[in-house]
Formats: sequence, structure tokens, C-alpha cells
Amino acid sequence: MTQSLLAHLRTETACIEEFLSVLDREAKAMSDNVFADLAAIAGEKTLLLDRMTELDNQREALQAALGFKPGRAGADAAAKACGPAAQQAWAALLVLAVQARSHNLRNGSMVYAHLDFTQQALHFLQASAQLFYGPDGVRKTQPGAGTRLAVG
Repeated sequence: MTQSLLAHLRTETACIEEFLSVLDREAKAMSDNVFADLAAIAGEKTLLLDRMTELDNQREALQAALGFKPGRAGADAAAKACGPAAQQAWAALLVLAVQARSHNLRNGSMVYAHLDFTQQALHFLQASAQLFYGPDGVRKTQPGAGTRLAVG
């Protein structure tokens, strides 16, 4: 049972590492303004989050089989009881979990910054009594204002 907990902790660690990789790709896509990639990335994130939940439930079942309670305290005790390798694997998993949370919060902040910028731009464009641009993207001119070749 000790070896299966250790193997499971390594599997969880690999899953979180993959999640971190996807979070970094998401941040890069937003930084590079490649928003078309975000839907696929969000799908990958959802699958990995579901997988992490499944792995967490499996680990708690292993903890229970070893006689430990579910949750963080039970995981700490189970890792300690299973020896130094399990303790190291558990500690590494916890470090990665903190990194993943931090990166996810960073990405959320980036999303809200982009949304805020977009909302401000829309408010600016809508605030004018006369719209600058028509539905065709061409600047509207006032009647009788003549044709301004450089403006459109």
C-alpha cells in the first residue's frame, strides 16, 4: 500500500505539472494577444482540473485504506507513515499546488485586465453623441461636411 501511495503522489504531481504548463501557455496567449487559442486552452484546463479532482479523491481513498482521515491532515500523516520517499513526493506536490494556484490567479488577473481595457474602449466609443464609426467600420461624417479623403 505504501508503494501505491507513492506512485499515486507521483501521478498527481505529473498532472499538476501538466496543468502548470497549460497555465503558462494561457498566459503567453494572452500576453501575445492570441485570444483565438484561449478556447482550446480552457478546454485543456477543464480536463486537467477534472483529472486532478479524480486523483485527489483516489488519494483520499488510499489514505482511508491506510487508516488515515481524508483531507490535508490525513495526507500529511499518511505520507509520514509511508516513509521519506512519500514525504518528499507529498512535499513536492504541495509546492506545485501552490505554484498552480498562483499561476491561475495571475491568469485570472490578466483576463480581468483585458476585460477592463475592452470595457473602457467600448465606453469611450459609445460616449460620443455621434458615433465615430458605422456598422461597416467606416468613420461617419456629418452631412455637408464634404469628403475627407484621408479620414475615409
